[in-house]
Amino acid sequence: MPQNPVIAPPAPVAGQGPSEPSPANIGWGILCMLFAVACASGMDAICKYLGQSYPVPLIVWARYISQAVLVLLVLAPRLPVLVRTRRLGMQLLRSTMLLGATVTFIYGVQRIPLAEASSILFMAPLIVTALSYPVLREAVGMNRWIAVVVGFTGAMIVIRPGGAFFQLWSIFPLVTAFLYALFMLTTRQLSRTDSSLTTLFYTAVVGTLVMSAVVPFFWVSPDLKGWALLILLGLLGGGNTFAMILAFKVAPAAVISPFEYSRLIWATTFGLFLFGDVPDLWTATGATLIVGSGLYVFFRRPRRG
Repeated sequence: MPQNPVIAPPAPVAGQGPSEPSPANIGWGILCMLFAVACASGMDAICKYLGQSYPVPLIVWARYISQAVLVLLVLAPRLPVLVRTRRLGMQLLRSTMLLGATVTFIYGVQRIPLAEASSILFMAPLIVTALSYPVLREAVGMNRWIAVVVGFTGAMIVIRPGGAFFQLWSIFPLVTAFLYALFMLTTRQLSRTDSSLTTLFYTAVVGTLVMSAVVPFFWVSPDLKGWALLILLGLLGGGNTFAMILAFKVAPAAVISPFEYSRLIWATTFGLFLFGDVPDLWTATGATLIVGSGLYVFFRRPRRG
C-alpha cells in the first residue's frame, strides 16, 4: 500500500546547524523509516488476506478511519491552525490521488504476489522524474532519462505483457505507481505553502469522508477475526504515518529515503510464508532493474540548499 510521505526538515541539534544532524539522530531516523516500511508491508499482507473475504472499499475505509482518528487525537489542540490552507484545491487533489493509489494497489495484491506488486510500485519515483520537467519545469539530465528507461524495462519484465504468465491484474500496481507519482508531485508543490501536518490532516480527513460515503454500498459485517485484522490494519497505518514523520524530522531525507526499498524484503517474506508466493527469476530481475534505477535517480537528483 502506498505510504504517506511527509516532507519536514531535520530537527536542529545542539551545537550543530539544521543540516548537520547527530549520528544518534541519523540512526534513530533510519530505525523509524525501517519501522514505517515494516508497518506498510504488514498492511499490504493484511489487505491481501482480507481481500479474500471482504470487499476492497471496506478495507480501505478501515485503513482511513483509523488514520483519521489517530491524527485528530494527536493533533486536536492544533486543528484550528492546521485546517488553514492556501491551496485547498491542491490538497483535495493530492488526497484523492493517494486514495486512488490505495484502492488500485489493494485490488492488485488480491491477485498477484506481494513482491511483484511492490516491485511495480517502486516505479513511482521514476515516473516523478519523467514528469518533473512538464509538471515542475525541473531539468532532467540524460543519465536520469536512461535510468527511467531502464526502470520501465524492469517493470515490463515483471509484468511481461503478452507473455504466458501475464496477468491483467498486474496493471493495477502500475496504475498505483502513476497515481502515487502524481501524489508525490503535488506533495512537493504543497510543501512550498502548507505545513506537512496540514497536508497530513487533509489526507486523513478527505479519504475518510469519501470512503465513509462509499462503504455502506459494499458493507459486509466482519466476524471477530475480521474485526481484529481491521483494527490491526489501522494500528499499523498509524505506526507507519507517525514513524515516517519522526524519521524525516530527525534525519535527512537523502539518508533515510533509500531504506524504503527494504519493503521488497518484507513483501517477499510475507508472500512466501503467508501465501506461498515464490518470486521467479523474471520478477527478481525486473525488481533489480527498477530498484537500481530508482536509487540511481535518487542519488543523481539536484541538491538544493
